Amino acid sequence: MPYKEKKVEKLYYAIGEVAEMFDVNTSLIRFWEKSFDIIKPKKNKKGNRLFTKEDIQNFHLIYYLVKEQGMTLAGAQKRIKENKEGTVNTFDIVQTLTGIREMLIEVKESL
Repeated sequence: MPYKEKKVEKLYYAIGEVAEMFDVNTSLIRFWEKSFDIIKPKKNKKGNRLFTKEDIQNFHLIYYLVKEQGMTLAGAQKRIKENKEGTVNTFDIVQTLTGIREMLIEVKESL
């Protein structure tokens, strides 16, 4: 039976890695951390922020609301505070549909 390497998943991400994921500056990541109470990074002894997968998912939600939907920070904060579950469900549906659309475009181009 051949050896299969397990996919290594990180537990924590540095602020630079998070900024690179979203193609934004690290200062924006720090600003969103202060503005939204759903983001709670761990800090090591040096004071470096370490973000979990849950924090990354919350950044996706904030990025979607602020950058893609064009909401203000106050509007995004209000939406998350009032109806986080509904907002997350809507975001998940949009992500799924976007993935399906990309797949269909690839299929169309390969024909």
